[in-house]
Order: sequence, then structure tokens, then C-alpha cells
Amino acid sequence: MSTKQKSRVTFTPVKPLIGSIVEAEREALFDPEVVRQCREMLDERAVLVIPQVHFTNEEQLAFTDLLGGRLNLTSEATTDKQDDVYQVTLDAKINRAPEYVLGTFFWHMDGMPMEMEPPAATLLSARRLAPKGGQTEFANTFAAYEQMPEAQRAEIEDLRIIHTVTSSLRSIADAIPEADRGRLASAVEKERPLVYKHKSGRKSLIVGSTADTVVGMEMAYGRALITRLNEWATQPDFIYQHQWQEGDFVIWSNTGALHRVVPYARDSGRMMHRTSIVA
Repeated sequence: MSTKQKSRVTFTPVKPLIGSIVEAEREALFDPEVVRQCREMLDERAVLVIPQVHFTNEEQLAFTDLLGGRLNLTSEATTDKQDDVYQVTLDAKINRAPEYVLGTFFWHMDGMPMEMEPPAATLLSARRLAPKGGQTEFANTFAAYEQMPEAQRAEIEDLRIIHTVTSSLRSIADAIPEADRGRLASAVEKERPLVYKHKSGRKSLIVGSTADTVVGMEMAYGRALITRLNEWATQPDFIYQHQWQEGDFVIWSNTGALHRVVPYARDSGRMMHRTSIVA
């Protein structure tokens, strides 16, 4: 585990198997070569942290566009639309579906039940912090796959998973107002490979709370396998917990890292701004 000094940017690992701190002059972050190096390191480290850079929405979108094709993912859920910026908040005055945000208390990957290809990466900036809770945890599923015994990798290599919105909300179903349950627990589902092959040649596990059943496997057996894989992928060596400071900007591989937030109060005022890029 060593610091990597590249042109105009330094990447310092935070843990052996996950995460790097990005150090660069502010203007250098918009240099296409620096952004290319960030994309390369993202595939290697799964999570990148740019501390207290205090991006505006315009700057976050500019960086997003440089990193890859911009993807609008659920920004229509907020009342104050910010041009492809999704405001992650439990404030019902801003977010029409705060129940989805409650779902982020559990390990997941964004967009897995949707028909489109899942986002390649997610970018999140801290605008207001909660007095208690609100840290974001990441689990490297590249490392989870690579550290798995070879025989087990062979057993799961060709399996496919059905991802559903219903599965992602199962843990919080009783907290959802009855009038909203039909809308939220919709029949949105998508079949995806359990082992995701990246353009770099690396492979990662695609699991998390949206993973519902295994194609061709009896439900109890399939869900037991999914549970075991979720437990394997979220063991301490694969996890990094980010202690947010206002202005922090974190980027992670959406298909190479699970994430969840430490629960925080509905009235905490916590506000994060999210953008996404396509595969």
C-alpha cells in the first residue's frame, strides 16, 4: 500500500484493500488527464475521496461530465430539480420519496433493478452534515471476489440474480405509509450477472439489498446464497467508513462497491448532492 504520485495529482491509500485520498490543486481536478487518472484509480481502489473541495453544483456536474457520460438517476424524486443533481435528504419538503433514502441504511448498489445499465460510478458531495450518524460506508466487491477461494468463484461465475425494488424495501416495509406501499414496491426488476466483468478485465460481485433471487435456484437456497455473499463482501478488511466533513467529494465504483449510510435523524438537515455516470 503506497502513495502514487501522478501528473498533478497524488493518490494515498486509506486502507490496504479499499479507498484513496486524492490530492490536487483545485484547477487540476478539471484537467482531462487528471480526471483520466482518477477513473483509472477508481477501478483499482473502488473509492476516491477529495477532501473539503466544496464543489458547487456546476463544478460537480463539470467533473461528472469529464469522468463519463452523465446519467440522471431519480432526480425527479426531488421538488427542487438541480439539472441532474439528486438531493439525498430525508426532508419530505424536498424529497417526495424519503422512504427510498431510508433504504440507503442498508448495503446496496444504485440502479440495479432498473432497465438501464447500472451507473458505472456515483459522485457525492457533502452540503450539510447530521449532528449524529450520516457516515457513509463502502465495501469493495472487487476485493470480495478476488479474495474468494477459487472453488467458490467457479461455483458462482455464471449465476444470475434478479434485482427488485421490493427486495430493497423489504427491511423497511413496515415504516412505509400504507398509501405509498403500492407505488414504492412496484414490479420493477432486472436480471443481472452475479459476477460483473469490467472493461479493465477485473471482476466484482453484484449483490446488496436489491438482490432478491438467483435464477434457476429454489428461493430459499438462492436467498441463503445471497445472504452469505453479502456477509462475505462486507467483512472489515473490505470496508472503508468515510467520516464526512462539509465540502468533501467522494467517488465510488457503483458496480465495484456496495455502500450504505449510518442512520441519522429525519430532522437532522443532512443534505448530500449526488451525480452519476453511465457504464
